[in-house]
Amino acid sequence: MNQRYLRMPTFVALLALTAMSDCARTTPSATHLVESIPAHVATPPVLETGGQHPMPAEWIDRATGHRVRKLVRRDGANTSFYFTNPPFVPRKTASGGQMVFHGSTSGGSQLFVLDLATGAVRQLTDRAGGVRGEIVSSDRGQAFFQSHDSVLSVDVHGGDTKLLAVLPAGMRGSISTVNADASVIAGVTAGPEEAEILKRYPAKADFFDRIFAAHIPHSLWTLDVKTGALKTIHQENTWLGHVQFSPTDPALLMFCHEGPWHLLDRIWTIDLRTGVVKKIHTRTMDMEIAGHEFFSPDGRMIWYDLQMPRGQTFFLRGVDVATGATRTYGVARENWGIHFNVSPDQTLFTSDGGDSSQVANAHDGLWLNLLRPVGDSLVAERLVDMRKQNYRRDEPNVQFTPDSKWIVFRGNFDGDVGVYAVEVARADTALRSTR
Repeated sequence: MNQRYLRMPTFVALLALTAMSDCARTTPSATHLVESIPAHVATPPVLETGGQHPMPAEWIDRATGHRVRKLVRRDGANTSFYFTNPPFVPRKTASGGQMVFHGSTSGGSQLFVLDLATGAVRQLTDRAGGVRGEIVSSDRGQAFFQSHDSVLSVDVHGGDTKLLAVLPAGMRGSISTVNADASVIAGVTAGPEEAEILKRYPAKADFFDRIFAAHIPHSLWTLDVKTGALKTIHQENTWLGHVQFSPTDPALLMFCHEGPWHLLDRIWTIDLRTGVVKKIHTRTMDMEIAGHEFFSPDGRMIWYDLQMPRGQTFFLRGVDVATGATRTYGVARENWGIHFNVSPDQTLFTSDGGDSSQVANAHDGLWLNLLRPVGDSLVAERLVDMRKQNYRRDEPNVQFTPDSKWIVFRGNFDGDVGVYAVEVARADTALRSTR
């Protein structure tokens, strides 16, 4: 979950980015946004999403009335980041912003950056065998990645690459996240038994329960970006993953116990200052599940999908990191998503749906949804018809843009997986607001 210059066709500027401080991220407000979306000058065609091949660069979803754009227009497979990994970086000298993404090449998956104001795409990495990592520091304008046993950074603006560390021989580690001030990278290491299981059983349906049952030693570790020093911070004989730093507290790291959600308490944090490990959610009934956790943009809340019991009653719950207080919203079965996310201004949520084979078993769940809090529930507005999407191949992984006006997602309804965005405002509303 993952340098040459390519000029792409110009299209109108899409998004506004949050101006970041030189240290920790703050809650976006009007003063932090750099407007770059011009007035809409034309009405795109009204089409079924995925109803023709190829789809145009922009269209109005026939079922929802929302504008959809293909952001990345280069050949091959292109993927936006996993839903917990913000990809946005402000431009240095002009309004608008940039978005880092993964793209396929003859040399493997590489990092690219899209200029959202011009449509230009630049290749950031060109490493033999491809690179891993979906890690961006918006404040520093850097992306971090791994090439075999080497951990590197690349300047998103200029393309300069720097070697940060070479992992010790035999260390089966992968970097996962960078902290709020870009001083520390965190990752996870597994014992050799995990690699053997993955080699013998490459399909998730085959390896998932086996790795969980094997109680393989795992370690959380940090890498000092300045010195390259490695430090083990936590060890358990259980499967660890989903590692995320707080977007505002440089010392707070979240991780999970991987495996069947109904058999474990999944969500945990560790404070790098004290080493204290804290459980965020404790199951209270048989078959209860909680997972796909993520931080709020201000770092104050951890949100997660909660089902009590599994596949029956659905909630989105947030836990206050400091106090433990909870906020819980009910979610209708058909509005559930494999992933949820929250807007930077924290007034809206989104879910990315799921096919009938997913845990919600929804028969009308193939939609990207905008979710508005109303009392104790989240009320859905459908954004994109995803009935042509193969969810088993590519999950959409929804993310709001920093101005909360667009939602970026992965789509394979037009063949290869691509990077798309849907406008939060309905197309007719957006048009009226510019007249």
